[in-house]
Amino acid sequence: MVMTEEMMDAIEKDNVVFFATSTADGNPNVVPIGFARPIDNKTIMIVDNYMNKTHKNLENNPKASLVLRDASACPYQFKGTAEIIEEGKYFDEAVDWAKSVMSKLAPKAAILLKVEEIYSVQPGPEAGKKVD
Repeated sequence: MVMTEEMMDAIEKDNVVFFATSTADGNPNVVPIGFARPIDNKTIMIVDNYMNKTHKNLENNPKASLVLRDASACPYQFKGTAEIIEEGKYFDEAVDWAKSVMSKLAPKAAILLKVEEIYSVQPGPEAGKKVD
């Protein structure tokens, strides 16, 4: 699944997204995240500054979902598989980005969410419909 330019712009501009994961046995967890941006039309980078349950969940179950706080600007749910990156290019980018906003941050990882499915969260009869 490929994100449109409009979707990617909305993710880049929103300062809070909600990131949902679950334990291997299905116990859900959702957290607000202040650092999320697309790195290409199939991948969203999320900076892990303070994740505990979320990080552990992803280690055991890499499936995750993300929605923007401002769903009117981007009424979509992005689902996919997340990879935890703790060194290298994407980790360095995550650290530089976070520290440029708040120098005291010390990111633990970059999370790369490979978008595999996109669903509408627009209220009405199309809610929950998979975007082609």
